Amino acid sequence: MDIAALRKSYERDRLDETLSDTDPLRQFQRWLDQALAAQIPEPTAMTLATVGSEGRPSTRVVLLKGLDEHGLVWFTSYDSRKGQELAQQPAAALQFHWVELERVVRIEGLVAKTSEAESDAYYASRPLGSRIGAWVSPQSRVIASRAALEQATAEAGARLGTDPPRPPHWGGYRLLPECWEFWQGRRDRLHDRLRYRRQDGGWVRERLGP
Repeated sequence: MDIAALRKSYERDRLDETLSDTDPLRQFQRWLDQALAAQIPEPTAMTLATVGSEGRPSTRVVLLKGLDEHGLVWFTSYDSRKGQELAQQPAAALQFHWVELERVVRIEGLVAKTSEAESDAYYASRPLGSRIGAWVSPQSRVIASRAALEQATAEAGARLGTDPPRPPHWGGYRLLPECWEFWQGRRDRLHDRLRYRRQDGGWVRERLGP
């Protein structure tokens, strides 16, 4: 297959200054609601980009678990590669790609850990297997085998019971947006791109070239 010859024309929708909200959080909530209503797979999945001490970027997919005027929240192991990189460089970028709607949202900003109370509350809401898994997984590090991981999980389940506490190495992060970009695919690659950037305590909305 000649992948260079693959083509798709984006013609589902448009995005302009008359159709978008002046506040990026409200605009994002509108698009997220539409993604949820469309029942697309994993509408809260977002690519998280961080940078390590050597200046090399890395990405992975995490799930959005909270959204308000204070930022966007996800949960993970603080000892993971992303956790270590955020400890060194507390800035990150997020990206949502809703293929079926021909839309992308990009967000950049500074990152901080959520409060222990917020992390505790979300951890308690997870299925028991996921709570046990947070104790067991040495995330991002080499393990001996799948069998060893499953054995450790069984042993931890027997030890911790049905109401395990949150592991101290596991919790939430919140990204406070400094910049948003909303991308709507358009015909002939003349895509709509609206960027919102912080200025003087508010938001400046501007159109970018496709």
